[in-house]
Amino acid sequence: MARYDVLVIGSGVCGLTTGIRLLEAGLRVRIWTADRPGATTSAAAGAYWSPFLSGPRQRVLDWSTRGYRTLTDLAAQVGTGVRIASCLRASRGSIDLPWWNAVPDDLRDCPASELPVGYRTGLRYRVPVVEMPTYLDYLLSRFQSDGGRLNLHPINELGEVLGAAQVIVNCSGLGARALALDPGIRPVRGQTVVVGNPGLDSVFVDDSPTEGRSTYIVPHRDVVVLGGTAEAGDWRLDPDPATARSILERCRKVEPRLIDAPVLGHRVGLRPERRQVRLEEDTSLSEVRLIHNYGHGGAGVTLSWACADDVTAMV
Repeated sequence: MARYDVLVIGSGVCGLTTGIRLLEAGLRVRIWTADRPGATTSAAAGAYWSPFLSGPRQRVLDWSTRGYRTLTDLAAQVGTGVRIASCLRASRGSIDLPWWNAVPDDLRDCPASELPVGYRTGLRYRVPVVEMPTYLDYLLSRFQSDGGRLNLHPINELGEVLGAAQVIVNCSGLGARALALDPGIRPVRGQTVVVGNPGLDSVFVDDSPTEGRSTYIVPHRDVVVLGGTAEAGDWRLDPDPATARSILERCRKVEPRLIDAPVLGHRVGLRPERRQVRLEEDTSLSEVRLIHNYGHGGAGVTLSWACADDVTAMV
């Protein structure tokens, strides 16, 4: 007889939110993970609401719309690590309305007077911003307070989980490449620099066409996360000094107040990109129900709550 109703594999934002929703549905849930939440890819995120590097578009639009609402609700609660901030999305050329433009209800064109030097067009809207260390601690505390248990238990193949639960939910991110034998998932390396906050409170995103990099400034209470890169197929986890210098140079040109901000650290995360998010049941294991929930690209925070709701409905 299975020891738990559901076993969730992985403790990033998708694993934790899935575990929370399953517990709220009255199920017995345990998470098995190779790393603590603070050592997952989620911990390296910026992070702000953005359906980045994820598909298919129609499902992602639904998930990200629902995620926007949930994160907005969390921003009204103390201790979640979520807040609502103004976001400027600017380009050195023309800028098109993003395909998700209807989600923020206040998106507007930005006048030239609000643009940094060198930028010609821009959009401004309000967006949930997430301070990941605080947010992951909040999610883990909420999961455990609801009766969930988390164990450091690395898994090499899905057969190892047989007998542990009636339902297995695979939220292993890039680990699904080996665990689910899925060559369609690949890393998109993201490197950031963390500096002291000189008084910034608005997010900045460069929408100009670039290859392998993405310039953004995400302020939190005491620090600012500066980015970044989007290097497909790159598995390196060590920060690259030249990349860090490039990030600092680009971000300081946009925001001169960052010039004297002390560098506090460097982060590297491997976004689990897939042509389509895999949220579906898999019948390959006849002994248990197996549901996959991975491949969220750079939108794990953005999509996690809605995907967790859909997984819970399936269970």
